[in-house]
Amino acid sequence: RNTVSDVVKRAKNLGLERLTDTMTNQWLEELLFPEKQAIEKGYSPPDWEKVHKELQKKNVTLKLLHTEYSQKTRDGKKIPYAYRTFAENYGKYAKKHKATMPIRRKPGEVLEVDWAGSTLFINDRESGGKLTVYIFVATLPYSQYSYVEGFLDMKSASWLTGHIHAFEYFGGVPESLVPDNLKTGVTKALRGEPILNEAYRELADYYQTVIVPGRVRSPKDKASVEGTVGFISRQIIAALRHFQCFDLQDLNQQIWKKLNEINQEPFQKRPGSRKKVFDEEESSYLHPLRQTRFKLSEWRIAKVQPNYHIQIERMYYSVPYEYIQSDVDVRLSKDLIEVYFKEVRIASHKRLSGETGQFSTFSEHMPDNHRLYLEHTPEKNLEWAKSIGTNMGAFAEALLKNGSEKRALNQLMSLRSIGKKYSKEELDLAAQNLLLASSNPTVSVFKTILERNKKREKEKDNGTLTEHQTDNNYGFVRGAGYFGGKNK
Repeated sequence: RNTVSDVVKRAKNLGLERLTDTMTNQWLEELLFPEKQAIEKGYSPPDWEKVHKELQKKNVTLKLLHTEYSQKTRDGKKIPYAYRTFAENYGKYAKKHKATMPIRRKPGEVLEVDWAGSTLFINDRESGGKLTVYIFVATLPYSQYSYVEGFLDMKSASWLTGHIHAFEYFGGVPESLVPDNLKTGVTKALRGEPILNEAYRELADYYQTVIVPGRVRSPKDKASVEGTVGFISRQIIAALRHFQCFDLQDLNQQIWKKLNEINQEPFQKRPGSRKKVFDEEESSYLHPLRQTRFKLSEWRIAKVQPNYHIQIERMYYSVPYEYIQSDVDVRLSKDLIEVYFKEVRIASHKRLSGETGQFSTFSEHMPDNHRLYLEHTPEKNLEWAKSIGTNMGAFAEALLKNGSEKRALNQLMSLRSIGKKYSKEELDLAAQNLLLASSNPTVSVFKTILERNKKREKEKDNGTLTEHQTDNNYGFVRGAGYFGGKNK
């Protein structure tokens, strides 16, 4: 303005007042009504509202829209703006009429998330002290529409819950998430491809979005949430610093009340509000929510102990013994423990609760000798014998009945060891022979009968039985008295 006044003053001194008035009026018209002046010069201004809406679409750029506009204008025998003028005029339009320019951010493209640096407090009923409340903030950069919630810690479960509640507050899911490189979201912040927390990756997969962590010490990668964190700290955290309550839910109700006021507050330098821009321009671009909410889980790494168990929260869960001394991934949900080795699930258990030191053990995870020992009870042995046949079951019952339990169990263990070498038919036949021949059956005699029956079958197959030998299934002709201890 000062420069123009100086030029006008000099023109008057040179006697060019009439020319100066004409030039001044023309300059003012060009400044105040650029579109009118452009039309008079033969240019064809674009429909900036249409340009703004088209620019919101995925993969659409200002350069592409200028190319299409230029082609259409030339086809209509008019003069198009140069790209530089096109971009400048759109910038002026968007700055004056819209909440944001969708050049860097598309609607529904990104959700920026972080923990606020400042905290709040609630009163602890038991100790009378104060409990720290950490503030989770999620912001959509395009509309600046935000979600805020307080948690009693910054652990993985709180981090994931904040995301789930934010998605439900927005009524949809963005294309990508931009978190800071904190441990609840990123396990290791590598320069090329950060290693994500497994539970966080599961949440992103479930809601069909992707996680793109911000670079270390690069707050510009998520400038919207960084700015919102400061704004929230001033508008919400500072406003509630004297609020007294004993329940986190009561504090969150106050936070959400302040949040709604902020989201609906009109912009100072442009029309509309965060809520209005979100409803009109961004909400339709979010992916729809899934019908069922994501079930929270936590991932840990554990080492399989020599007793083929892993320890989780001082509880013990079995895995197949082949994985002893291996590192395994453990997924913890509310009711279930799942164990993975190289992304393959090898075991799952119902989550134990109550007194620490409990064991959840499956027999199929044990080595054979351990499983045999575990199953070495009268009931298990009797069940095994009956699975062989009725005669074998009766033999096992006789052993348990005629001696002490410990001695009977030793005999049955020996019997099961012998049973691995013969078929069920051979075992049950030998038991039948023994029961018919003796009222006090023993394992040693049972073994003898098995061997004789086997030998007899072999001789029969070879045709070597003599006329003095019998083909009777009993296998021998000594009576019960002989086996009772009387010499013949």
